Formats: sequence, structure tokens, C-alpha cells
Amino acid sequence: MTRVNLQYYAQLREQAGASAEQVSTAAVTLRDLYEELRTRHGFSLPIDALKVAVNTQFSDWNRALAEGDTVVFIPPVAGG
Repeated sequence: MTRVNLQYYAQLREQAGASAEQVSTAAVTLRDLYEELRTRHGFSLPIDALKVAVNTQFSDWNRALAEGDTVVFIPPVAGG
């Protein structure tokens, strides 16, 4: 199991019921992690609607997770 720190914004924060959490996961990639979290929290956004950053840098969804990573899922931003 890999322990990672997660940060949520906007719709994801509402669906998770928290702005951050630390989880232990069996997920290997960021894609796997998001799918695991979709099941856990009922996230409704498809993966192709999001950006993802790891340790403050945008990342590819196939990046492998490492112990202690900070992962931020970035939903679409609406504004005017």
C-alpha cells in the first residue's frame, strides 16, 4: 500500500466531503487512484474532464504513485 495526500477543489471537494485527506491505496497509477476514489466518494466527473498534479507539477494520468506524493485533482473551472 502507498500512502498519498489528496487535495480536492470545487465539485470534488463537495462530493468527497473534505478538501483534503490522506489515504493508503493499492493503486499503481494516478488513473487507478482516481477510479478508486470515484468508487469511494461517488465522484461524477469523468477522468478526461480533469487535470492532475503531483507535488505541484502537472502530470500524466499514467504516472506511477510514490509514497508521500501530494495529488491534486483539478476540475474544470467556470467563471465569468
